[in-house]
Amino acid sequence: MERNGIVPRWWARDEESKVLCRLCFRGCTLPPGTAGFCGVRANRSGTLVSPWLGRFCSRAVDPVEKKPLVHWRPGTLIYSLGSAGCTMACPFCQNHEIAHPKSPEGLLQRTLLLPPEELAREVRNLGIPSVAFTYNEPTLQAEYILTAAPLLKENGIALVLVTNGAMSGQVAAELRPWTDAANIDLKSFDPQHYKSLGGSLEAVKANIAAWVRGGVHVELTHLVVPGIVDTEEGFDAMTDWIASLSPSIPLHLSRYFPAWRYAAPPTDIGLLRALADRARRKLLHVHLGNVR
Repeated sequence: MERNGIVPRWWARDEESKVLCRLCFRGCTLPPGTAGFCGVRANRSGTLVSPWLGRFCSRAVDPVEKKPLVHWRPGTLIYSLGSAGCTMACPFCQNHEIAHPKSPEGLLQRTLLLPPEELAREVRNLGIPSVAFTYNEPTLQAEYILTAAPLLKENGIALVLVTNGAMSGQVAAELRPWTDAANIDLKSFDPQHYKSLGGSLEAVKANIAAWVRGGVHVELTHLVVPGIVDTEEGFDAMTDWIASLSPSIPLHLSRYFPAWRYAAPPTDIGLLRALADRARRKLLHVHLGNVR
């Protein structure tokens, strides 16, 4: 149990005191004294610990369109908070300072411990209608989110997740009934590209489909990165797949800018617009993002 009383879940212990973490698709096996790929869940003497649960290093009040969500409660504000760690490792990560901190322990010391009751009370008192777990991978706070969600609902506050979609199917299923809206990154439609980013295309597709069919308002973001851009065939396959779920699913084509370990020039605006035109042949709501 962590200091806030929230117990890490989705794990098991083997006969050698190794911890089998099942939070994301990867299913890390952690020998004692080691952390998982995410950097924030670890094996301490044969027990899974997650000292970041309930601790946040980024908070802001944003327009909901900034998530981006443009077809869900437009014109409203959303209380946004983020923690540390990620279940993927994109070299162009815009939030690498918290997603992949150089000194996780140092960052941990500068965080705010925010009990679920305090979160619900603060957001209610501010008169803000929704909360977004964002900035880093929010499912690393899944135990906290599932504890806070009933309190948020009691206060009429909606729950939003901005996620890479790479959680395990079990975690996705437990979060789904509480999640009102989500923006999910669909980074590529090439399984090898996904693997190079530390992800799994099939896991993300399965979770997107489950949430769409389960009634969550889902919008998708596709960051168009030079050198990692799908071929026209791959892009068309992606938009075909999205349309097969529903042509009404909003797709945000976001412009890349150099960040962290990736120094390619920004995405050409002409390419972005051309891809948007292709996508609009099949999808009803295609938006350009990060266009300065």
